[in-house]
Amino acid sequence: MSLCHCLECQRRTGSTYGIAAFFARDAVKANGETNCFTRTADNGSKVSFYFCPTCGSTVYWESERKPDLIAVAAGSFADPQFPQPIQSVYEEHKHPWVNVPS
Repeated sequence: MSLCHCLECQRRTGSTYGIAAFFARDAVKANGETNCFTRTADNGSKVSFYFCPTCGSTVYWESERKPDLIAVAAGSFADPQFPQPIQSVYEEHKHPWVNVPS
């Protein structure tokens, strides 16, 4: 589980950060129709976001930088008991009132 405070994740989610659960690529099977948006990340690699064409919610994404992993939006699980994040990145863009678990 990871929080990302980068400005692109803030824009993508309409919130103060993005949050994802990372899984081994071979452990994830996506079902249903998706649309894709690809952008260049801060590190120069491509990141592809797959979203629901009906409601627009980002469901999962994949990065050239981590080809063996798939990131799934934590909100896709709709589970308040989902594990808390274990890392937080791009904290230089973190809103000062956001509390990050230690």
